[in-house]
Amino acid sequence: MASSTEPRSGLVYGWSIGETGWKEGMDNNLLWLGRFATHLSIKDRDLATPPGSPAAGDTYIVAAAPTDAWVAHAGHVAIWTGSAWAFGTPRVGWLAYIEDEQKMTVYKSGGWSAGIAI
Repeated sequence: MASSTEPRSGLVYGWSIGETGWKEGMDNNLLWLGRFATHLSIKDRDLATPPGSPAAGDTYIVAAAPTDAWVAHAGHVAIWTGSAWAFGTPRVGWLAYIEDEQKMTVYKSGGWSAGIAI
């Protein structure tokens, strides 16, 4: 049986013994979990252009009308891996702490909420 993709998270599972793509698929699953599934803390959500010197792990919610490496990723979660931007498409119910605003926000139908001060 070929592997399947879980519809809510996009994680791949169900490889058959000897099926190709297992190593890359599992690596991608673990990276996704590390980047988006635990403690989503966002540095800023008002930037449409990537910052000039991000540190590995710096995380942003991409603002409207993005440019440069963030083009076509408005509203997505962008994480600097140390060499490139990785993007997560938020799903309804994602929670995030916005560091520069000291607010919790939730992704709902239509986008990220204004947030609640913490």
